Amino acid sequence: MTRVIVHAGFHKTGTTSLQAYLARNRKALKPWFDYYGKAEFLQAGAAARIYGQRRFAWRRRAFRRTFRRFLGTVPRAETIVLSRETFAGAMPGHRDFLGRTLTSYTPAAVPLAREITRALRRRFGSDTVVEFLYTIRERESWLRSVYGHLLRSIHLTEDYETFRAALADTPDLRDQANAIAAALQPVPVHMARLEDFSDHPAGPAGAVLVLAGVPDDLAASLPPARHEYRGQSPQMQAEFLALNRSGRSKAELKALKEAMIAEAAKERMP
Repeated sequence: MTRVIVHAGFHKTGTTSLQAYLARNRKALKPWFDYYGKAEFLQAGAAARIYGQRRFAWRRRAFRRTFRRFLGTVPRAETIVLSRETFAGAMPGHRDFLGRTLTSYTPAAVPLAREITRALRRRFGSDTVVEFLYTIRERESWLRSVYGHLLRSIHLTEDYETFRAALADTPDLRDQANAIAAALQPVPVHMARLEDFSDHPAGPAGAVLVLAGVPDDLAASLPPARHEYRGQSPQMQAEFLALNRSGRSKAELKALKEAMIAEAAKERMP
């Protein structure tokens, strides 16, 4: 019987650090689970994100096809861990196909989780144990992190207070995970607070290690987790906002932002 732990979100809850840690330690962790992350999912991760912004039946079928294609490359194992935050859909703050601001994961996350569950049982057998893990975070720090990400990645022109007001009705991540859990019953859904793993040697990936039953002494023996992504400083956010309001083309904005991020990274190097 195969057990599959699906870390399906949420964005800006330490997912990059979690995935990087599991990828770096793939060989050491193999006695406990086989790990698959962003690089292995072919087009399934992108198809899930697109469905989150365009919840059409044919977009859902496109995710189904790409996820099944990915599973065709996965050998059977006792325990498998999958991690991709887009399996919850698109990040709130993005726009849907009508230009409306997305304020919740739940409308996309539930059908995506059902597709994932069906596909896993189709691939590995009806007795496959499927469990979902959602990493969550304190609301205000999450909103600020989302805002910084969107300033960098899209043409966001609102200041933080305006952005925050647009997401005023966005449920807390714990509430969203609870809503997903209620819809997916009896499939188990686990939650892990980013703040609870700040001192774990594996960082956010500690939530996966605990769920998979990895011994504490093994986790302590591995190289500690690295902080893979640092948010922009308030000064850089202000510069990104000014750039987004400058009327430059998307290509120009992307090049300028990438240069600024690269320069900031060099300045942080010892």
